[in-house]
Amino acid sequence: MDAVAGPLGAPAIVFVHGTRVTHAVWTPQLTALADEFRTVAVDLPGHGTRADQPFTLAGAADVVGGAIDALPGGRAIVVGLSLGGYVAMDLAARTPERVSGLVLAGATSEPVGAMRAPFLVFAWGLGTFSGAPIDAASRWYFERRFPPEVAGPIVAAGFWPRGGAQAVRAVARERFLPKLAAYPGRTLLINGALDLPFRLGEARFARVATDARRVHLKGATHLSNLDRPVAFTAAVRSFARSLEPS
Repeated sequence: MDAVAGPLGAPAIVFVHGTRVTHAVWTPQLTALADEFRTVAVDLPGHGTRADQPFTLAGAADVVGGAIDALPGGRAIVVGLSLGGYVAMDLAARTPERVSGLVLAGATSEPVGAMRAPFLVFAWGLGTFSGAPIDAASRWYFERRFPPEVAGPIVAAGFWPRGGAQAVRAVARERFLPKLAAYPGRTLLINGALDLPFRLGEARFARVATDARRVHLKGATHLSNLDRPVAFTAAVRSFARSLEPS
């Protein structure tokens, strides 16, 4: 089940999770931003409540688009983390009228040439080591790193490495700089200061995006919304407010 919070009719923000986790990864943002925005977080195909659906990039974008269509006005800011960022770029390129603003977190590495190999290795690892041992390791990781109110919902929603492997392979077959360039709206790029693989490609994404802004979160890794939830939420709130008519 997708998560929804905040007042109906308020400006909407739709959150899209990363590989092998679910919408529960957005719990800190859903709660914090619901005072001002209608917040929605979806499960992607191959993950969580949609684990029985095969992952394709177009199918994932359709899930996000369907969540936006269900909102009053049929438009929303789309915030994507990692895999979710790539899904968000595909949606924004195909149906920009649905996307009032785009926030990409940990999604500024183009899977081309030498940069394609890490995506494929990651997908291989997810597919090869799925099952009880990797689930136990994932639970240990989240419970050790994050407070119970953050880790609890993530662990309860489960981990989906096989769906994640399918998703990463799908991403590795695509090119995303042209998709971002095709989106005419404003973009915010967020990266953890310690997330070097994605920071290295950030400038290229900023150059092709329309009116791009960039934020680095000090001390954050790839899971920047969990490592620095207050700063991440503040960046999204500021960006969302900047899109509202003065």
